[in-house]
Amino acid sequence: MSSSLRRVLWRTRDGREIWKQSHAQSRRSLSYTEEKLPAVKNSPIYRRFRSSLCDKQLGGSDFLGTHGFTSYFSPRGGNSRALSSGLATSVRPPPPGPGPKPPVAARKYGIARGLSFGALMCASAAATYYFYPRPTLKKEAEPEVHTVSNWSNTHESKTQVYFQPESLEELEEIVKLAHERKQKIRPVGSGLSPNGIGLCSEGMVNLALMDKILNVDEKNMQVTLQAGARVEQVVEALKPYGLTLQNFASIKEQQIGGFIQVGAHGTGATLPPVDEQVVSLKLVTPAAGTLLLSAESDPDLFYLSRCALGAVGVVAEVTLQCVPRHRLLEYTFVTNMKTVKRNHKKWISEHKHLRYMWIPDTDSVVVVQSNPLAEGKAAPNFTPLSPDEKLKHVRDFYKQCAAKYGLPEVAESSEKNTDPHAADGQAGMWSGSKAAAEHSPVLSEKELSELSFTELRDILISLDPLNKEHIVNINKIEAKYWKLSEGYRTGYTDEILGFDCGGQQWVSEVAFPVGTLRKPDLNDVKYMEEVLKLIQEKKIPAPAPIEQRWTASSRSPMSPAYSDSAGDIFSWVGVIMYLPTSDDAQRKTITDAFMEYRKSTHLHLWDKYQAREHWAKIEVPEDNSELVWVQRMLEKKYPVDYFNQARQRYDPHHVLSNDIIDRLFPQKSSTDST
Repeated sequence: MSSSLRRVLWRTRDGREIWKQSHAQSRRSLSYTEEKLPAVKNSPIYRRFRSSLCDKQLGGSDFLGTHGFTSYFSPRGGNSRALSSGLATSVRPPPPGPGPKPPVAARKYGIARGLSFGALMCASAAATYYFYPRPTLKKEAEPEVHTVSNWSNTHESKTQVYFQPESLEELEEIVKLAHERKQKIRPVGSGLSPNGIGLCSEGMVNLALMDKILNVDEKNMQVTLQAGARVEQVVEALKPYGLTLQNFASIKEQQIGGFIQVGAHGTGATLPPVDEQVVSLKLVTPAAGTLLLSAESDPDLFYLSRCALGAVGVVAEVTLQCVPRHRLLEYTFVTNMKTVKRNHKKWISEHKHLRYMWIPDTDSVVVVQSNPLAEGKAAPNFTPLSPDEKLKHVRDFYKQCAAKYGLPEVAESSEKNTDPHAADGQAGMWSGSKAAAEHSPVLSEKELSELSFTELRDILISLDPLNKEHIVNINKIEAKYWKLSEGYRTGYTDEILGFDCGGQQWVSEVAFPVGTLRKPDLNDVKYMEEVLKLIQEKKIPAPAPIEQRWTASSRSPMSPAYSDSAGDIFSWVGVIMYLPTSDDAQRKTITDAFMEYRKSTHLHLWDKYQAREHWAKIEVPEDNSELVWVQRMLEKKYPVDYFNQARQRYDPHHVLSNDIIDRLFPQKSSTDST
């Protein structure tokens, strides 16, 4: 298998695992730039960092001075250190006393001897000066640079200011010092957000080392934990108590702090977004210190802070409401738009978890229904097809594409050297590029047998990702795969509710109201009709699936699913384009196409359906007129003034903000207010 193809498979098969391991590494020292964030000298954090810098500044260093050293520099740049404690003192000979003068000859001899001695000393000094190696200042080490990217590698930041506190006290001191020095320390979690909302090149703070489970209250079914704990870790810690989290997103690598701050959600019309699971939280603010918030102590700030994008304070500790651990019975089947319209009202109320996966340019929709399985009740008798049976047509289609695009057939053991550009003429949008080198040689039968459907889909899309006809054919292949995958499976909630969402990708997801559970208005189905029609009319090469989920409302005013009516329900719809290539030019071409795809949906549908984009997926426009439009849209749908007032009160220097926050929520100046 070629090295370039291995990179493609890495992104699909091992990408998230490698990303997970790299983001989970524990750094036992906190890194920062002394010039940007000096600290109080008696602080343990200051001592920890300052000690690593003591060799960088010898002359005039207050650190060396406080530790009993003084630096001296030679005229040619050398230096030496001497104790300044007073223990080492210079000794002078006593002054000469009265006595007889020596004879003239003796005096002349003494003068000659002195001259000889002086000449010898001068010669020795000269030799020492020119030939003896002199100590020089130690070269200052380059500041450590931290590179942080999101999982799809669509956003990246490099910074020299990167903190990983190990305790609440350390976090409090870091936030306090950042406030005093006006130094950015944007809270960043696991880096899963597609838009990189937690990234900031000026500085970041990551709570990965604050990941302890502090308490499990079995009676009230609540868990208190540090915000750096990951969802998967929390689920494992709750198992011995027979508890679990109420709902999950598609994956479980998120840190809890970031999980709640951006309005993450699972699916189920009776289940709200995850911020509604928060019972209380400990918020470390730059200007007001640490606040313990709950619905009883300070309800307005509590509800705001549950989903505040990390811009009001750093979430340090959280208490979550849990539910009893239970098994689910999941049923997956393929149907069409007509059947969905006829049954949607019933399905959304009957099933605790419901998910649709729409296949563009086909009349196929995959329906996934999950419900609690009562203790002692067996799942329906069902024998699924083997993976080989489900994937045979996908592998056959790959072989057809390999022939169509002229990929060289090179066996694994062959050493035949194939022209890497032989297929460029047939490579669709990659004509004249490195297409053949990227996709050669043809996968062997053994390699094909090791790949999952999502991995095969990535490889197929990578052959010609913006060719409408090619993408439609892949979508038809996917519809058939799901038809062959119909059936039942059982497992605990954390096993069933997660799913493989494919390789690196662009995604845009919105939430919009769809009535109440008792009276759904079917706007969710109408929205999907318009999206699918838009894809056909504009000939958008839209890959599958377009995922649709549901939640109850949230009381957090900055949540996309906010409502002051407890009975309201919301539908969430995400459109997608994959990035199955490592070539920068090709990724940019796909990115531009996706942005046009996203723009089409928001211009035609978002206002009509009162849609709000997921905070982890909103992209800030480069064009100023588009940015103004987005700002006005946010002002209509969120309490932006209240949000900015809270930011100004608790983080007046905006040390917790970044470019995304500052551009989406510009603060009004004093002249504006007058």
